[in-house]
Amino acid sequence: MSEKDYIQDTDTSAQGSSEKKDDDGFEKVCYMCRRPESKAGPMISMPGGMNLCHSCMQKAFDSVTQNGIDLSKLPNMPYMNMNFSDMNMAPPAMEIPKKQKIKKKTEPQPALTMKDIPAPHVIKGKLDEYVIGQEKAKKVISVAVYNHYKRAFLGKEGAGDREVTVEKSNILMIGPTGSGKTYLVKTLARLLDVPLAIADATSLTEAGYIGDDIESVVSKLLSAADNDVERAEKGIIFIDEIDKIAKKKQVSTRDVSGESVQQELLKLLEGSTVEVPVGSNQKNAMTPMATVNTDNILFICGGAFPDLEDIIKERLMKKSSMGFGSVLKDTYNNDPDILNKVTNEDLRTFGMIPEFLGRLPITVTLQGLTEEMMVRILKEPKNAITRQYEKLLAMDEVKLVFEDDALNWIAQEALKRGTGARALRAILEEFMLDIMYEIPKDPNIGSVVVTRPYLEKSGGPLVQMRG
Repeated sequence: MSEKDYIQDTDTSAQGSSEKKDDDGFEKVCYMCRRPESKAGPMISMPGGMNLCHSCMQKAFDSVTQNGIDLSKLPNMPYMNMNFSDMNMAPPAMEIPKKQKIKKKTEPQPALTMKDIPAPHVIKGKLDEYVIGQEKAKKVISVAVYNHYKRAFLGKEGAGDREVTVEKSNILMIGPTGSGKTYLVKTLARLLDVPLAIADATSLTEAGYIGDDIESVVSKLLSAADNDVERAEKGIIFIDEIDKIAKKKQVSTRDVSGESVQQELLKLLEGSTVEVPVGSNQKNAMTPMATVNTDNILFICGGAFPDLEDIIKERLMKKSSMGFGSVLKDTYNNDPDILNKVTNEDLRTFGMIPEFLGRLPITVTLQGLTEEMMVRILKEPKNAITRQYEKLLAMDEVKLVFEDDALNWIAQEALKRGTGARALRAILEEFMLDIMYEIPKDPNIGSVVVTRPYLEKSGGPLVQMRG
């Protein structure tokens, strides 16, 4: 071997040893996409021996800048070796674009005046467009909401006579299942501008037990008012299924969801100051608390009160059963307005305590639905069930028609099920399934007529083709 070849061999071995010393014989791999440096290109070395390819680093910067985070304002930002020598770019030339923040202009809301308060007949007229029947219930709620608006107006500084304080009149709604109690209040919530919260009494338990506390009812109202305490203090709370907290009879264990819940609700119905968590239903050290006064909050309690009719009949049958003034046993069996004869004595027998009933001075009863009312519910309201299906098929450019005999059959079948207006949707869902499945198959279908023979399973719907 010549001297020249020896020197060249020595330089080659030295160079290989230096590369092995730098890279330990391993190729750099991207921490995110796991691609080697031979495929991803030059790597960006991060503190701690972490390597990232340029594409993954760019994605990380894009996701951060799109979310509006300014990296230049982050404290203790670690230095990253961007390998700018490979990119032919100096570090000071790289800047992260700052996202401009535009402050929204908040327009002050106009003050409430007497001209803005809707009259009771206006509120009832709006409810008539969605709720069929229940005239007395709609009239009572309309007057209660109208007075509630007045109370909110008198509560402002400089309005009204300070010596006269308008007290609230809480409402107790009693009606069979499916008669429209919850739907009436939900419709009212869409029509009104005051915050309204709908709570369920079945989840309420005595303080200290698993379940929702009584204050969670007010917490829902505060959320409905966008955490504005002043606006929430003039809101409306609807407590559904109030009959489920009745005092249980012959219970050996502690009744944590019955009479004790009624006693806890007394302070809210009468008016008191409670502390509720903001943005959460649970109290803990990390949740901010807000103080809400329930003096001007209108409470509406509703329930089906099953078997209350039997209690009313038993009370009415206590009269003399002999002589000219006797009362026959079957006198009240078929009375559709038996709930109108309810008294506080009947409700106490059902399991409601007198203190609770005393804070609900207005008692309104809803009638059970008849066949005629069922037919009107199917086609008259703005949000009628038949109109909903007509709109669905109209999106497929198909006209849907219900015959009057078909609507009468649906109403008769719904009465047999005994679940009120909820049975109407259940029946329509059952019979409209095949129509909604078969119609989109043929684009030449122009209209479909639902007939009574189709509902009775003795025929089919009338289908007409286009043209």
